[in-house]
Amino acid sequence: TLEKDLELALEHYLVKRGRLKSVIAGYPWFLDWGRDSLIVTRGLIAAGKIEEAKAVLLQFGRFEERGTLPNMIQGDNAGNRDTTDAPLWFMVAVKDMLRTENPHDFLETNTGDRTIRQIIFSIGNSLIHGTDNGVRMDPESGLLFSPAHFSWMDTNYPAGTPRQGYPVEIQALWHASLSLLGLLDPQEEKRPWLSLARQVENSIEKLFWLKEEGFLADCLHSPDGGPATQAEADDALRPNQLLAITLGAIKNKDYCRRTLDACAGLLVPGAIRSLADRPVRKPLAIYHHGQLLNKPDNPYQGTYAGDEDSQRKVAYHNGIAWSWIFPSFSEAWTLTYGREGAETACSWLGSSIRLINEGCIGQLPEITDGNFPHRQRGCDAQAWGVSELLRVVRLLTYREEEKGQRIKGKG
Repeated sequence: TLEKDLELALEHYLVKRGRLKSVIAGYPWFLDWGRDSLIVTRGLIAAGKIEEAKAVLLQFGRFEERGTLPNMIQGDNAGNRDTTDAPLWFMVAVKDMLRTENPHDFLETNTGDRTIRQIIFSIGNSLIHGTDNGVRMDPESGLLFSPAHFSWMDTNYPAGTPRQGYPVEIQALWHASLSLLGLLDPQEEKRPWLSLARQVENSIEKLFWLKEEGFLADCLHSPDGGPATQAEADDALRPNQLLAITLGAIKNKDYCRRTLDACAGLLVPGAIRSLADRPVRKPLAIYHHGQLLNKPDNPYQGTYAGDEDSQRKVAYHNGIAWSWIFPSFSEAWTLTYGREGAETACSWLGSSIRLINEGCIGQLPEITDGNFPHRQRGCDAQAWGVSELLRVVRLLTYREEEKGQRIKGKG
């Protein structure tokens, strides 16, 4: 079955690092990246590989310092902390783990000198006050400021996706993290985590929603790090907003439906485009050595080819389709439309089989061209593409199991 094949595929990315485990992000050239490893951990949990998932969480948890986690690990060097989302994905993975394990036993698991519980509260408190790498909460909105190139769209040679400010998926992850801390903190009245979560939810709806376009802004741009209310909302249609639905940061069903309608235009077989092919009001100009490389008013580039710095990296997050975030569309669709939408969502997931049966057989590629015929590009085999497809396939297959009604996906 597809699930079994994906479980086998996932095992190829798990590696030993000392007494614990880590995740190779992709073959043939990636090592272990923080966000990739922690997103993959969610797939490990969904696959029932609980001990392996624990080993990855303990591995990265021991590196936590004042709210930061490694962006990547190189040998024994975990000094690269250029990531806003790795600590937040750690929180989301912990939340997933708590659904399968005895909460007390897991939270009191020791990573060396601290427990998982102590680590997640260190992350939460540090992000509120500000971390050493520049991530901090805007007290007025409750939203989380992210420096340039600290999100998963982190290409910086040249600056293909300058998202300094308040990226939408960072706020969704922050909302999920605050919600988790609110459920676990016996001193909630001293640190109103749940109130902060509600503040973030309200700020997303107020500041990100583009009424005319019918979707969420991808980022509130703030080059000087000012308050979110003074940041400039872009009108770039990207799939990052899907995480606001899947992680529960927007609950307005009309907004969810309109967001899904807009994002449906980003879909390609087995992947989802990183940017829509449409004009934008907020220009995205990309320069390299003083030379303009794109059309700022319509920055879509759907083919990943040519010189790396002047062509491929420009397209990487501006039209190229990604396998890892593709399943989030089906997850968001099912959360919005319920059981009636699950069969349709499973059909979309089934389009991934084409990618699995081509290229590196049995695996999913990192990316495909956004343009037809959507050729496979990038890493031949990518961990989070496999893990997210497995996680969402299992979610859609079994989400009604407790009611004694199993939804069967077509794929």
